[in-house]
Amino acid sequence: VQLQASGGGLVQAGGSLRLSCAASGGPSSRYTVGWFRQAPGKEREFVAAIRWTGSSTYYANSVKGRFTISRDNAKNTVYLQMNGLKPGDAAVYYCAAGLAIVSTITTHGAYNYWGQGTLVTVSS
Repeated sequence: VQLQASGGGLVQAGGSLRLSCAASGGPSSRYTVGWFRQAPGKEREFVAAIRWTGSSTYYANSVKGRFTISRDNAKNTVYLQMNGLKPGDAAVYYCAAGLAIVSTITTHGAYNYWGQGTLVTVSS
């Protein structure tokens, strides 16, 4: 499975961005696709995840109510709509896919495939 993340950029605080994660070479219907982010000097952290089939979505508390993850199976693409961006949201955002289960869905080790990352910068 190959993942291509895009959509990052510079936005003012309070603004919005939509990230895209295009998948090729799959993914399996059993996969979960997640978004993680990593700011300079910080560890990679879970942002959101969605099952490739079904309607289950998962969010980090820090983004709940502001970010929405969705997918378009016909386009093999997962989206992360980010509204109300804050300076603390600035990071490189990565999409990932794997057979993560509910108990491991926030753990980056549960994902086998990773995209190259897209940079989100939020100005205050």
